[in-house]
Amino acid sequence: MELRNTYTTGSFRDAFPGESTEVEFKSGTGANPIGEAAVALSNTNGGVIFVGLDDNGHVAGRRLDQGMSEQLNQALLACHELGRYSILEVTVDDRRLVAIKVAKRAEGFAQTSNGRVLVRRGPRNHALLGTELFTFISSRALQRFESVPSELPIDQANADLLEEVGAARGWLPSDPHLPDRLRERGLAHGEMLTVAGALLLTRPGDTLELKKCVVEVRRYRGEGVNYDRRQVFDGPLQHQVRDASRYISDELGTDLIVSGVFRYDLPRLPEVVVREAVANAVAHRSYEQDRSATVVELRDDRVVVRSPGGLPEPVTVATMRAAQSARNPIIIEVLRSLSLAEDAGRGVDVMQDSMRDALLDAPAFEDSGSFVTVTLPLRGPITDRERGWISELERSFAVAPHERLIMIHAARGEALTNGAARDLLGTTDAAEARAVLQSLRDRGLLRQAGQRSAARYTLHPNLSTPAAYRLSQEELSEMVMAAARERDIVNSDVRAITGLTALETTKLLNQMVSSGRLLRSGVRRGARYSAVG
Repeated sequence: MELRNTYTTGSFRDAFPGESTEVEFKSGTGANPIGEAAVALSNTNGGVIFVGLDDNGHVAGRRLDQGMSEQLNQALLACHELGRYSILEVTVDDRRLVAIKVAKRAEGFAQTSNGRVLVRRGPRNHALLGTELFTFISSRALQRFESVPSELPIDQANADLLEEVGAARGWLPSDPHLPDRLRERGLAHGEMLTVAGALLLTRPGDTLELKKCVVEVRRYRGEGVNYDRRQVFDGPLQHQVRDASRYISDELGTDLIVSGVFRYDLPRLPEVVVREAVANAVAHRSYEQDRSATVVELRDDRVVVRSPGGLPEPVTVATMRAAQSARNPIIIEVLRSLSLAEDAGRGVDVMQDSMRDALLDAPAFEDSGSFVTVTLPLRGPITDRERGWISELERSFAVAPHERLIMIHAARGEALTNGAARDLLGTTDAAEARAVLQSLRDRGLLRQAGQRSAARYTLHPNLSTPAAYRLSQEELSEMVMAAARERDIVNSDVRAITGLTALETTKLLNQMVSSGRLLRSGVRRGARYSAVG
């Protein structure tokens, strides 16, 4: 419905001669009447509520001041799953009215604060009960917001975005049958872009009035509620996924691990996991809930991705790997064609498998009904120096991802049985575990003692582990002292000698300075250490 900011008395009466299926007049701001009218409009065709009119359309006047705005928002937000709305001030000659513009819900339905489902029939709000309610709810479950026509003609699509999406889909912007191509892919309906089309082929924050159709990345220090950096990614959805994923990976950075004479920059989180988490959040969020952004929290020990809307039926957290149902199938299909999301049914698998292969704890999923939250830990079952050591084995001995944990546990001095190997491999197949253990044995990485059920596998004695594995804190200190007696040393010298991380090295050197064994000169990166006595 078109709504102007200014009317004359005559033009207002011509446009809104009385209450109807799409128009409601209110003289006051009672929470229940406002909420009931908004729910009924949202469940029908959308419309507008004018505050400051009596039932006959006489303009009494109301100003949209801060108190009025807060009162109306409180009444509207008390409703359940209300469609998108906006509040504005309208002038009729010299008097002002408040207009609440309510959008139709295309997916799901709205309820009043006390749970009633209302629809608009003529100028009245009608409560649905029994069979009528069941039929209404069932029909709404079959509709998807993304497939509803927007108010944007096809020719409003951005030419560059058409070329980008078209190249991935196999058609050109110059195709004379372009409108048909867009309709076939669900990006247009009739002569209008669908909501999905507008989300992918325009800047939706400008064209759809979806102000929270963004990915918001917040960086935190510690466990507080205050973030120290905030970056917002808007624009077409495919750009949000691409740009936000790149930004998150850059912010997380890498861990510098020194093992022997080699240095390894290991990503704190696999890029494919970051991209898939963001793509899923963007593709499967509810865009009717336009008062919430997709939010990514960067914490010291985890990344949290939170998107509006619950999991689409019949998917639950317990069945995510097996069940497949996309909230916005048109959107996820385009993201997949642009290589920004995995093929159908593989997204969760890729995230979980990639986290395991990176020796990080498994991602955690939560569905509150209003939001889906994915937590990606930045920690795992092994230490940083173990990650460095296993990276060295991958380089030197082609150790495969599924063999990593076995080698780590062997390096810790464990004698591995077939049962222990099955646990580490995540399998119940004894033959599979035996094949992995014997392959590592044949490559000179493990040594076997005993046969059949009595077989035990330990780290091969010719395979050295970093000093940080083998030695106690005192023995590590003695290694450092021996080097410092020959010449002044710096932090990087100690890392190369011991295989400790930069943080562990700094801690060890500080302890040795405090105990009087080393003398420090210079500060920070310029610090040098010499032996005392």
